[in-house]
Amino acid sequence: MHVPLEIFLLWASGLTLLSVVVSKVSDRFAVPALLLFLLVGIIAGSEGLGGIYFDNYHIAKSVGIIALIFIIFLGGIETEWKSVRPVLAPGMLLSTVGVLITALTVGICTTVLLNFTLVEGLLMGAIVSSTDAAAVFSILRSKKISLKGNLKPLLELESGSNDPMAVFLTASLLGVISRAQTTFLAMAVSFALNLGIGLLLGYVMARFSVAAVNRIKLEHEGLYPVLTISLVLLTYALTTLAQGNGFLAVYLLGLEMSRRDFAYKKTLARFHAGVAWLMQIIMFLTLGLLVFPSQVLSVFGSGMFIAAILIFVARPLGVIVCLLPFRFLWQEHVMISWVGLRGAVPIILATFPLLAGIPQAHIMFDIVFFVVVTSVVLQGTSIPFVARLLRVQAPLDVKKRFPIEIEQSEGMDATLTDLIVPYESAVVGKRIVELGLPAKALIVLISRADKFIVPNGSTLLEGGDILQVLADEPDLKKFQSLLAVIKPEALTLD
Repeated sequence: MHVPLEIFLLWASGLTLLSVVVSKVSDRFAVPALLLFLLVGIIAGSEGLGGIYFDNYHIAKSVGIIALIFIIFLGGIETEWKSVRPVLAPGMLLSTVGVLITALTVGICTTVLLNFTLVEGLLMGAIVSSTDAAAVFSILRSKKISLKGNLKPLLELESGSNDPMAVFLTASLLGVISRAQTTFLAMAVSFALNLGIGLLLGYVMARFSVAAVNRIKLEHEGLYPVLTISLVLLTYALTTLAQGNGFLAVYLLGLEMSRRDFAYKKTLARFHAGVAWLMQIIMFLTLGLLVFPSQVLSVFGSGMFIAAILIFVARPLGVIVCLLPFRFLWQEHVMISWVGLRGAVPIILATFPLLAGIPQAHIMFDIVFFVVVTSVVLQGTSIPFVARLLRVQAPLDVKKRFPIEIEQSEGMDATLTDLIVPYESAVVGKRIVELGLPAKALIVLISRADKFIVPNGSTLLEGGDILQVLADEPDLKKFQSLLAVIKPEALTLD
């Protein structure tokens, strides 16, 4: 049916605006935003108030893949390498072996207790095997808490890197069902090539992308986001055409770019954060429109069974096996297991069997949707409570926002850094002119009691001040050493 452009734009803009507004509910009540976006789509769908009929799985799959490209890229570029490096080994085990264990456990249980063949059961396990732990951090931020130790970087790494494994397992099992790929050896070789090409092209494209952004002197700043969008899509397309894992390549592209300096880095990161939010809204609205609630309710029993196996058996088993060689407390094991909620990727993967014409595909899709919603509602909303119960919560480190920012550019040897003045520091009560600042260190702005002060030589420093300092690396270290000096009376009290 032909829909006038104006009507399409009215619905699209209205639903997007409504999704942005209802996201406030996520912040206030610790409800994952993805669940709210799905609900908006369902309400607007054929069985909801909107009455929009949509059952085009080809479009839904394409929308989902494009959205995931930008969401995964943002996950990479927002990941701090220095925090990820200590948990690289356990994180990669969780995102590969952990996903495989989850898929096998769910698959075997599905085969035994539901009317599925072994391959169909394993396909179901593969579809629901990846996690969306990134959604957890939006919930924790809304409650002003974080997680202790290495929990946060470990979960960030896992959530950003485990989707490629789920995609590979799903595609391989579909190949087995269609008789295109039947031997374990063929699957192993395919996996090695898929992973290797993804890693190689992701790294190569990251180096190329940083060089391109720095060396192509564009006349208009607005073209730099266009440039990075094209580089992200080019990375995915080239890798996929080369039979590599495009999602892994895109994640590595973002991760490698986060480690390097390039023009307009902060501006581009903020731009892609906005793009990722838009992609999430579009993706979940589309998936919500695709769902027929009456059909989902018909698989209530099967869905609850698989959700229970996934949450209470498969995920904990994968976590225990993968983290066995590492020193994690039992409370951390439980928290990592509980944080493994499911998101958009399983729903998108559930469209693959539909497009392949698998006999049980429609039942799979409805079960997967039910499992995702159950996981988000049960695990997602209880995460702050579980974190407090296990005593693994920590205060959220909220970075102070300054009205001044400086973009790192080629030839610039100074960076803008925030430094806190310790209450016992010897500089407390001194004027800036008395500090003897290093030659290439400048205090640009001071944040004090929710106010900003433009300093001059006579400005007195107080304990707890947040200083915005422009300095090169050697003089920044000298300034940090200056702030670290404790006043004599504080040492006497100790």
